[in-house]
Amino acid sequence: MRLRSSPGSRLVYRYYERRLRRDLQGGPVPRHIAMIIDGNRRWAREQKLASVGHGHRAGAAKLYEFVDWCDRIGVEVVTLYLLSRDNLSGRASEELGELCEIIAELADGLSHTPGRRIRHVGDTLGLPEPLCAALTAAVQRTHDRPGIVVNLAVGYGGRHELVEAVRRILRAAEGESPAEIAERLSPELIAEHLSTAGQPDPDLVIRTSGEQRLSDFMLWQSAHSEFYFVEALGPDLREVDFLRAIRAYGQRERRYGR
Repeated sequence: MRLRSSPGSRLVYRYYERRLRRDLQGGPVPRHIAMIIDGNRRWAREQKLASVGHGHRAGAAKLYEFVDWCDRIGVEVVTLYLLSRDNLSGRASEELGELCEIIAELADGLSHTPGRRIRHVGDTLGLPEPLCAALTAAVQRTHDRPGIVVNLAVGYGGRHELVEAVRRILRAAEGESPAEIAERLSPELIAEHLSTAGQPDPDLVIRTSGEQRLSDFMLWQSAHSEFYFVEALGPDLREVDFLRAIRAYGQRERRYGR
């Protein structure tokens, strides 16, 4: 059971949040933030809940807030890492089934939220049909809607994405010799065939739960990203944690090799 915060602590929290907002005024805002929400299962165990599915639901509920936080400061694109290709083979079938249902509900809920344009990044191979249908419907429902772009990384793997990009290039190059294809290959050409084609690369990648690894997430796109690791477990992430990440991002000098 989580302890209730005291009136005094809530007052301090609000003061600190206002101070963070003042610090951010006029500072740089990431165009694209990618989020690896981690620690849902650990959170459920710490709360002594009946199943880890409760943790995944709490993590999904937090993502609605996270997208709101991003939208409020002017972020253009947010990518949420929800289900990796490794998860498809590494998770127990019962947990995986419940997780897929939760993601389908999240996609539907976000697509019915004004100012949210949904995009699926990842592969539908191996995903259950109801989840694929929910993702397709969410994308179609919001296709022409203005607002923040929300990438749902489902069935996603960075290495798999790169392999698929090369396959797309080869299929489109039918009739060309290997030498001609090799001559045309460039970082720009590969980027055009990724699932995030046409979007800016993530300026900032945030991961919860204190883990400091990418877990096969946006390996190509994060080449020049800034990283911020939060100790809080996914469902416990607070807006002040998010604002701290934005402040840290603004304090870093992005040199791009210069």
